[in-house]
Amino acid sequence: MSLRRHPAAPDIAGLTHGIRAGERAIIARAITLIESRRSDHQKAARHLVQDLLPFTGKAVRVGITGAPGVGKSSAIDALGTLLTGRGHKVAVLAIDPSSARSGGSILADKTRMPRLAGDANAFVRPSPSSGTLGGVAAKTRESMLILEAAGHDCVLVETMGTGQAETVVADMTDFFLVLMLPGAGDELQGLKKGVVELADMIAINKADGDNLSRATAAAAEYRAALHILTPRSPLWSPPVLTCSALTGDGISRLWETVLDHRERMIKSGDFAARRREQQVKWMWAMLEERMFARLRSDPVLKTKLPKLEAAVADGRMSAAVAVEEIAAALRI
Repeated sequence: MSLRRHPAAPDIAGLTHGIRAGERAIIARAITLIESRRSDHQKAARHLVQDLLPFTGKAVRVGITGAPGVGKSSAIDALGTLLTGRGHKVAVLAIDPSSARSGGSILADKTRMPRLAGDANAFVRPSPSSGTLGGVAAKTRESMLILEAAGHDCVLVETMGTGQAETVVADMTDFFLVLMLPGAGDELQGLKKGVVELADMIAINKADGDNLSRATAAAAEYRAALHILTPRSPLWSPPVLTCSALTGDGISRLWETVLDHRERMIKSGDFAARRREQQVKWMWAMLEERMFARLRSDPVLKTKLPKLEAAVADGRMSAAVAVEEIAAALRI
């Protein structure tokens, strides 16, 4: 009779030491541990993050969004390269809710950011979908802490610019940058109010060549539009700038604006308040993910849920009664 070998438990002390030493392979292994759905891995990941917590929180956290085609990856590549050139260690985390279907692609992310992909002072990593946006948020936040503990002082979190990921990213970063395209007419009409209200800055990308005049006009129209919206903080009016990831024009000014915002928020106390609020939201996001995980794994519920769904769909049972039955099964 053969004895079944159980995989060795993750070496938390070894991972902690390797992360603090900035060993890239160990950092990647730790993030993979965080992404794992295995219960023993999740338990180990919780211990790992708790051990690393004293070494986190000092990085500049910037969320970056924009519609597909706006040039987010090129802008991040340009900004990240500027920062590593100034001696910073940059981490890029990309949130893509659609990766539930595709599984995401590390190669694709690195191909879109060629300079950072080959930069020893940069770390590029897509965030897993985990089936829910709350799951994405939890895993990305924990990955952020791993990278901060490894010495990365600038963390850029990219969202694909679709769905509700923008709100999630704004809730885990200190500064939220919204990228727009030149030619404000159509874009201004289709502007998502909710996204712009989250913005700490709007930047018109691709402001080069024949696009330069259109970008300047677009910036003026966005400035006018922002006057009717309420900013996130009464101490900060979101500026509208132009930039070009292709030529690098305006990229340095973007970063100077991020630092100016950070300094103002720290002096006013808003920075610490926002960080505290983010911690609490992180807790609730993780709790929500745990509850959904139970729904997916409980054998009784897995059998019961399709029947309840069918009854609700057919009008034989109200949604409220179905929820009561699910809650009773979960004992909540």
